[in-house]
Amino acid sequence: AQAFPLKPLSLPLSTDKRFAMEGQDDQNQDLTLFVQNLLKEMQGRFQTMSDSIINRIDDMGSRIDDLEKSISELIQEAGVESDATATASQAAPPARPS
Repeated sequence: AQAFPLKPLSLPLSTDKRFAMEGQDDQNQDLTLFVQNLLKEMQGRFQTMSDSIINRIDDMGSRIDDLEKSISELIQEAGVESDATATASQAAPPARPS
């Protein structure tokens, strides 16, 4: 009895190419979906950071407005006190030590 070497089972060349192309298409679709999902995730993160920055800028603007208002009130109070002190010093001469 003579032993025959076993040949690997192979499909016709045209079938191999079709499977290879379909596999390539699947890989391309998977890669495309991965990239699209990654871009959507990055866009979402960017939007979140952008919104956070805008909210902080708005908050800083409000704080600056409050600070300007407080400074204006202090200037007005200081002006009133200066006027009152100037009027009082003109009305009564300073006491001289004897």
